[in-house]
Amino acid sequence: MIVFEKPKSLTDAPLHYCPGCTHGIIHRLVAEAIDELGIEGKTIGVAPVGCAVMAYDYFACDMVEAAHGRAPAVATGIKRANPENIVFTYQGDGDLASIGTAETVHSATRNENITVIFVNNAIYGMTGGQMAPTSLPGQVTQTSPYGRDTKACGFPVKVCEMLSELDGPEYLERVAVNNVKNIKAAKAAIKKAFENQINGKGFSLIEVISSCPTNWGMTPQNALKWVEEKMIPYYPLGVYKDRSKEEK
Repeated sequence: MIVFEKPKSLTDAPLHYCPGCTHGIIHRLVAEAIDELGIEGKTIGVAPVGCAVMAYDYFACDMVEAAHGRAPAVATGIKRANPENIVFTYQGDGDLASIGTAETVHSATRNENITVIFVNNAIYGMTGGQMAPTSLPGQVTQTSPYGRDTKACGFPVKVCEMLSELDGPEYLERVAVNNVKNIKAAKAAIKKAFENQINGKGFSLIEVISSCPTNWGMTPQNALKWVEEKMIPYYPLGVYKDRSKEEK
């Protein structure tokens, strides 16, 4: 009896992510959801610009590379042209919440029937650790060596809270992958987001709080601790919008 195996929706390509990075966990959760729903053969993923720029090497489904921030727009075009396909984007905070803010907001307000996986690690990971739209107040980064000054740089963008004010989105939830309990909850949320698309309900976004040991300058263990003690209090986990429950 097989107890544990690699999801069929992941390729055998070795992941390029830094040791301790939780992108690998999130990749697995997305692939497990695709496997369990039996949609691998009709799923199309949209890769971002950022740490996950080579996601097309890892997911065993059709993949399209989008320009920086444009993944929701690309996904919208694919889904409208091929409504029978399941389309998801996989994006980091620099991609989705900075250069791609407009694409995110407008695809959400139109309730496009796509699934967005949003990885929030509070920093620009691929390009050296600059301050991101999601960097915490006081957080030290390559471009905020004395900590993020909210008077000069403003406050972090809280994506789920922002999108929850729109009438359009079907489902918004923030999860984390820093411990077993949260990983299980993240898996359930990602699977539900795909199910919403299968059922034609519209736009679903799952924000995943993730760690970046390299650019945070921490060990993997301390990075997970920082997620628990700093990120989750600022970005509370939970469902921010679920129209299926609101309509009951």
